[in-house]
Parts: sequence; C-alpha cells; structure tokens
Amino acid sequence: MIVNKSDIITLISKTNNLNFSDIEFSVKKLVDFMGSNLYKGERIEIRGFGTFCLHTHQSRIARNPKTGEKIALERRNTVHFKPSKELKARVNTI
Repeated sequence: MIVNKSDIITLISKTNNLNFSDIEFSVKKLVDFMGSNLYKGERIEIRGFGTFCLHTHQSRIARNPKTGEKIALERRNTVHFKPSKELKARVNTI
C-alpha cells in the first residue's frame, strides 16, 4: 500500500476530532519546513522515527553499463534517512 500526503491528512482527520483544513495546513507546513531545512543543509531528527540529512557525492567519472561509455557525474546531494532504534524494532516485529 502506498500512502501519500493526502492519505495521511485523511487518516488523521478520521482518527481525531480535528478540522480537516487544520490538519491539511499542519501536514503541508511540516513537509515545507522539512524541505526548507534540508535545502539549507540542516539535519532533521524526529525522536522515535529517525533522522534526515544530506549526503554529498563528489563529481566522478562513471561508465554506462550498457555501452561502456565514460560519463561525467556532477557533484550532487541526496537525502539520507536513518531510522531510529524504535522504528527498526517495530518494523522487525511485523
């Protein structure tokens, strides 16, 4: 099952007696906040869930596996997620 942002908003509104528009606003603000902090290079830690941070990959020469042709890869950042011990334990008990 794939859960997207609108699914999260709907699930929260069904389980609580909160206004749908307030939940929608809160979830969107949370996602925007996380994105802007990652853009600034800051680390995000959510206790009991995990940590988001940026990993920097330096530029390098790679090969196309199909043709063997050399390709220059530019320096880039990727988002890295490290789950907390609690999340790992919950997932491993499924």
